[in-house]
Amino acid sequence: MAALYEGYTLCGLVPAQNLSNSGIQGIEQERDSDHVIVTDSTRSVTLYKVSDQKPLGSWTVKQGQSLTCAAVFNPQTKEYVVISDNKVIRIWKEEDLLLDKAFKATVLSDIWRVQCVHGGEPVVLFQRGAVRLLDSLLSAPQQPIEEVLAAEEAIRWSTNIVAEAQQFVIFTTEQKGDHFIYLQRLNPNTLQRYRLEREEPGLAPLSFSVSYRDKHIRLLYLYPNGHVYQSVVSVRGLGTEEGTQALPLPRCLMLALPVGDGLLETASALVLDEAHVAVVGVPHPSAGAGKDFLCIWNTNFQTLQAGKEMAGKIYGQLWCYSNKLFIPHGKALSVIPFVCPKSSLASALGKLRQAKTEESKSPACVPSWNNILHGEKAQPSRTVETRKTRTNRKTQSTPCLTTDQVLALIKTAPVEDVQKEVEGLLSRSDIQDLQPSVGQLVSILVSRSLADPAFYTPSTLAQLVNTQCLCHSACPDLVLLALERKDYFLCQLCLQFFPDIPEAVTCACLKAFISMPDVDAEKASLEPDSISFMETLISRERGPVGLQNGFSPTSFDEDRSDALSGGGAVIKARAENRENTSTPSEQICPVGLHKAVLLNEVLQTAYSDTFLLPHLKDLSSQHVVLFLQYLQFLYLKYSQDAFPQKHGLRSPSLTQIMDWVCLVLDAHFTVLVMTPDAKGLLLNLHSFVKSQVRLVSELGKIEGSLQELNKMKVKKDIGQYSIEVIELF
Repeated sequence: MAALYEGYTLCGLVPAQNLSNSGIQGIEQERDSDHVIVTDSTRSVTLYKVSDQKPLGSWTVKQGQSLTCAAVFNPQTKEYVVISDNKVIRIWKEEDLLLDKAFKATVLSDIWRVQCVHGGEPVVLFQRGAVRLLDSLLSAPQQPIEEVLAAEEAIRWSTNIVAEAQQFVIFTTEQKGDHFIYLQRLNPNTLQRYRLEREEPGLAPLSFSVSYRDKHIRLLYLYPNGHVYQSVVSVRGLGTEEGTQALPLPRCLMLALPVGDGLLETASALVLDEAHVAVVGVPHPSAGAGKDFLCIWNTNFQTLQAGKEMAGKIYGQLWCYSNKLFIPHGKALSVIPFVCPKSSLASALGKLRQAKTEESKSPACVPSWNNILHGEKAQPSRTVETRKTRTNRKTQSTPCLTTDQVLALIKTAPVEDVQKEVEGLLSRSDIQDLQPSVGQLVSILVSRSLADPAFYTPSTLAQLVNTQCLCHSACPDLVLLALERKDYFLCQLCLQFFPDIPEAVTCACLKAFISMPDVDAEKASLEPDSISFMETLISRERGPVGLQNGFSPTSFDEDRSDALSGGGAVIKARAENRENTSTPSEQICPVGLHKAVLLNEVLQTAYSDTFLLPHLKDLSSQHVVLFLQYLQFLYLKYSQDAFPQKHGLRSPSLTQIMDWVCLVLDAHFTVLVMTPDAKGLLLNLHSFVKSQVRLVSELGKIEGSLQELNKMKVKKDIGQYSIEVIELF
């Protein structure tokens, strides 16, 4: 199933005063997938390294001049090309500091765009429809330029692609309410004109997107009424002679997107692959009015697969390079990574499974949709028929509601009826659209629960999350609803099964878990395996202690006294007192069993350091100290050789524990230094680092010896008893 991951800001925007546009003319990929060129609507071109969100260079034209199209990168010459004041072609290299001193050439006719695609040469498209290769144009800049378009015809959108080792320039035009598409083939030069079918009167396409597949050019376009159409043109069908009369271009409806009460104003649809389309500026089916989303739709199965709310105004612009979506919104240009796995009905249902080779060879084990939907093992055909017969009888005796009927029932029915019908819907074997149904069910349940404090179905929501057909972007309010209702079991399930939980929500869960009383936490019914792990960890007495990862708790007092470097007999006395105590305070879990289980789920949640740190700073110093004490407890337990590593139980890894220690210290170090209660804790954490440094130092001393052991040749003839002397230098 497609997914949208946590995004990040590439740069800020300076939108127009009336917010009519984002202030960006275009974004083009540069030398590789990690570099893009951003051209603003006025005077600047900026090169960014995407992974660092850092500008590497910026070039600006003089005051009074303006850039009139997006800059492109020519990979053949390693140069940048842009158009200023409609007629001036500017070319420069990355090391050039001033754009005004770069190469310039002035042409006779106004230019619409300069375009360059991987595998092709830079192409110049003029506003009146003429096309020239850049090199050919620069060889004679003052050459006459013909007019291809009619008097009242104007270009609205353009692109170019390479197909069948030939380069095509594609652009759309508008003339008196009619819309046309031009396909200009280069070498040999041929031009074909097509007329798009009219939509409702007065509706013009909001966006266009082109892809090439199976020897066909496919044009996707979105209308204000939410209709997404596709028109297909065969590359082989393009004639060698120029077409003077527009040919009708058939279309097929790919998607009918929800638009609410009115029409779309600023929206865009972009082809991602043969089965997925990214859409921005179209309402989310389950979200309220006034919210703008970026969504990925599956065109094969007409399903919404991922969605992410975008703050601020949407300008209807969207670019895609190397599995990253670039979207201006509000006052920021965001980068949203995404994935679109190969589309199939089983994967759309979230139940794609690979059958074993042995089973596929056995005629008695025939794969069925029961296997895919419910995980049932393949049975002989007679058994399958028997089960079908029983299911049919049950269906005939007890009428079952359809998915649409259940969705309507959720909006008004009591809790008991909702739980009964949803469980029945999920248990039936004839559900053909499980994944989209689950998303719709959760969205409506969450919406009603937020609107009606008396309505809440914890068991139903937990059952829906357990299907593993959901992600956070499909139901963004679910985790926050669970926190509001103190449904910690549902929170635990979401943290386990949602791969795309934002860092802000992760920190909200951490703040809720660390601040709640242990008494409330113990009332929660949590996942048994995670409880078993913590029960084993907490109940284990301090046994024989060895070294693991260079740290031994028995050296705690020595390390702390070294850190103090003669800082007073009081600390030393406390250390001596701890030596006489059977169980030091560091070996006692500072939180209750269930609270520890929930904190473990937070530790195992995926995150990005950059986006997590700002939210961690919202924790109070009291909660930070408690959280660090718990992380210290885990570290000490993991450092004992006596602790059994139970791989079958869900538990955080030692690396995850240390990563969180580093993150919390980075976010709150200044506050902790000024907090008296945190002094001992910081000294303990200092000993962690010291032990690691000591381990690395000792390993470095024997590194050469260990390398020599690897180089030694093993004697093949060794008797039952032998003595061998190994000399290490």
